[in-house]
Amino acid sequence: QVRLVESGGGLVQAGGSLRLSCAASGLSFSYYVVGWFRQAPGKEREFVAAVNRDGSSIGYADSVKGRFTVSRDNPENVVYLQMNSLKPEDTAVYSCAANLLTANKNPHDYTYWGQGTQVTVSS
Repeated sequence: QVRLVESGGGLVQAGGSLRLSCAASGLSFSYYVVGWFRQAPGKEREFVAAVNRDGSSIGYADSVKGRFTVSRDNPENVVYLQMNSLKPEDTAVYSCAANLLTANKNPHDYTYWGQGTQVTVSS
């Protein structure tokens, strides 16, 4: 059974930092592209960042470039999203997702999803 479990969310003041983790089990993790997506209340899910199988970045949303960094530890089956200089508009539920085939930013191409972790940034 494939599982993706996010952790590390919480409440932080604007300008603060959080590191999200996405722990995977039940799949050959190193073969999968992993993406981070977020969804704020009343808004559509949007791409945040994604990391290739070898740990290279696929890309970042313009809104987070220079503030967020995605990385992975294949032996530990974990992907991280380091979020710095957080802004109130970063408030959302953050989810990680994995797919075997494509390295892109379209959530519809991702097969497995975690349940999400809430990030709230206060002003």
